[in-house]
Amino acid sequence: MSFLNLTLSLIFVLIPLILSKTLNLGLEKDTIIAVVRSIIQLLTVGYILHFVFTSNDYLYIILMIGLIIGAATANARKKGTSIPGITGKLIFTFLFVELLTQGILLGFGITPPTAQYMIPISGMMVGNSMVLAILFLNRFASEVHAYEEEIELILSLGGTPKQAIHRQLITAIKASTIPTIESQKTMGLVQLPGMMSGQIIAGADPIQAVQFQLLVLFLLLTTAVITSVLLGFLSYPTLFNQRMQRVKEGNPTD
Repeated sequence: MSFLNLTLSLIFVLIPLILSKTLNLGLEKDTIIAVVRSIIQLLTVGYILHFVFTSNDYLYIILMIGLIIGAATANARKKGTSIPGITGKLIFTFLFVELLTQGILLGFGITPPTAQYMIPISGMMVGNSMVLAILFLNRFASEVHAYEEEIELILSLGGTPKQAIHRQLITAIKASTIPTIESQKTMGLVQLPGMMSGQIIAGADPIQAVQFQLLVLFLLLTTAVITSVLLGFLSYPTLFNQRMQRVKEGNPTD
């Protein structure tokens, strides 16, 4: 793609800006910020990845994966401010997902231990884990707030924190994993995945491209479920104190 073609593609940015202005949606500022940030970030990452791929040094690979996990944590933690210690829980979850997926891929020789494979796959896995974490935290917070009285009632009748919050926890886990599961049901019919399409456009064998895409889809499915379950079971105990009482937001020592 030439620079001219890339410039012309800004038409797809003008369309939402015009619609937002016409309908008074108020999305102009966020849209412009998103576009500018994406341009700067992708260009920066492009040069960094070129350097890392060329050197193929494991130190740079680890630093790049650490940067990915750090950025994902910083973004997701904004949605979990009501949960004490959410930053540590997110870091642990993302690290667990990263170590599990890469451990299986490298341990069984499914993918080679090179930067060209490890970094893109890590980015996809942690990125998906971040989205799932945000979905879970949003839904979990809403469920806990909506059923606050029910949770208090179960506790007052002698129920344990796990019993009191079990329904809200399971509901949040299910709700956060549904988008990933449902999207995979129509994969190849409704949408053609970006990784597969990109390989085919680059001239790769379609069957080979499909095989790699299936690998990614299987990884995303595991990532989705593990993220929601692990983050859920790490989070709910911190909503209660040692006397099995509900900890109010902003007063974690009660």
